[in-house]
Amino acid sequence: MLKIIIIEDERLAQENLLNLLSQISDAFEIITVLTSVKESIAYLSTPSSANLIFSDVQLPDGLSFEIFERTRLQVPVIFVTGYNEFMMNAFDYNGIDYLLKPVTKADLEKSVMKYQMLQKHFSTYVSSMDKLVEYVNKKKKSRMIVKRGTENISLRLEDIVLFFTENKIVYVLDNLGKKYMSDKNLGELEMELDENQFFRANRQYIVNIDFIRGFKTYEKVKLKVDLVIAEINHAIIISQETAPGFRKWIYEA
Repeated sequence: MLKIIIIEDERLAQENLLNLLSQISDAFEIITVLTSVKESIAYLSTPSSANLIFSDVQLPDGLSFEIFERTRLQVPVIFVTGYNEFMMNAFDYNGIDYLLKPVTKADLEKSVMKYQMLQKHFSTYVSSMDKLVEYVNKKKKSRMIVKRGTENISLRLEDIVLFFTENKIVYVLDNLGKKYMSDKNLGELEMELDENQFFRANRQYIVNIDFIRGFKTYEKVKLKVDLVIAEINHAIIISQETAPGFRKWIYEA
């Protein structure tokens, strides 16, 4: 039995998806239908037996990407939306397929078949679901959702100069000097970011190697990082203990 969660706020779209799934197979179990980012985060923050999620992108209170950013859910997702501009973002959030509304039976059958083929392929090694999740999560993230006021903004990681904390808030600074807020702490970000691209300089900073001009000795045993963008006025100091790791990281880049 394939256990499915649907994240969709439009009643007609819900009914169409449920109807098409019932036509394809009677081996589907719909666990729940969620209608907002807030509701989905609350539901998915607890353990779930779901094997697959169908999710709209635009929900009444934001983009569904925030759900997967906040819950770190390890379940494959088929995104179903009326807008094609979110396609590249979708594959950063456990996405294995992207369908445009109105969804047809043929579209849905192909997506379910894709899921089943991936599941079958990875079942050779360990449990099928574990390997499928591993496959999805190995895809390098190219973007992250940040906040600016009431907006949720999809920011390219390659445009992020650094992450830093200030008054217990984590900020994201881009190459234009714009500042955003992140819902994650530096420890969580450090685990998710590409270690070849980003380095945890100290308790306050994570820096992007593409925006480092160089570094110099500071107070005899520490290092001070020099950023390419002079207007970004942040003093990034590498401690004596962290300096060897930093040198190895930047020399081997």
